[in-house]
Amino acid sequence: MAVSAVTAVLCTAVLTACGPQGTAATDQKDSGGTPAATATTTGVPATTATGTTAAPTTPRGTPPTTPPTTPTTPAAEPTTTEPTTAAAKPASIMAVGASSKKVRELQARLGQLHLFSRTPTGYYGSVTQHAVSDFQERHGLTVTGSVSQATWDKLTGLTRTPTQAELYPAAAPKPPEKLDARCLTGRAMCVSKTTRTLSWVVDGKVQATMDVRFGSQYTPTREGLFHVTFKSRDHVSTIYNTSMPYAMFFSGGQAVHYSADFAARGYAGASHGCVNVRDKAAIAALFDQVKVGDKVVVYW
Repeated sequence: MAVSAVTAVLCTAVLTACGPQGTAATDQKDSGGTPAATATTTGVPATTATGTTAAPTTPRGTPPTTPPTTPTTPAAEPTTTEPTTAAAKPASIMAVGASSKKVRELQARLGQLHLFSRTPTGYYGSVTQHAVSDFQERHGLTVTGSVSQATWDKLTGLTRTPTQAELYPAAAPKPPEKLDARCLTGRAMCVSKTTRTLSWVVDGKVQATMDVRFGSQYTPTREGLFHVTFKSRDHVSTIYNTSMPYAMFFSGGQAVHYSADFAARGYAGASHGCVNVRDKAAIAALFDQVKVGDKVVVYW
């Protein structure tokens, strides 16, 4: 009996001392406050004093054993494609607003192809722009309304060099008109709203006649007998910030002057009250002859 008792005490001491490091028997208490007779070893079920096998527990302080995880490869960044920019427009050698002999040649060449039905003016306006667009569309070119080198090469290849008569056609003769009686004496710019003409008359004899246009119903050209108050060869409107070459003022801000817009668009437009002339050579010659004080007669 004595030997069995000693053996039992030694076994109990061995089981208690073999607990995991950092886990004391006093840390595990039963409901009665006495140390439990259960000792565990990692991964090995412990035997209780009653002879039953306790479920294995994870020692305090020991990290749980988890299966190794395979590192996840991050998803590749989505590939982005830079947006394709639209093809750049061909560089233009002539465009709206240009005024030159080359534009006059352009208009004459387009006229040979029946794409420009007006008298060449040398001014690149909306009529010329539409004619160029029509040409480009017909011949598979990029439609811009402006003349690129490719457009010019194609046009010159399909046309011949314009003659002087094509570049500067003679003005169609104007039908004779009955001059206002106030125009028959002295020096007068006689402006008829009926025929839309300006006649330069000296002592009852017509020296020159040219096309003119007038203001709209909202900015009408005043009618009556006036006199030239001052002249300005390179005038620029301070109200509309537009060029008014060869301006001859006769009634406040109203003047007879050259209009590039009239040359380009004809009677599709209107002035702000001035008498517009579209023949630049004709108005330049008239400007040199008219003097301050000469009469201006505007009538129907």
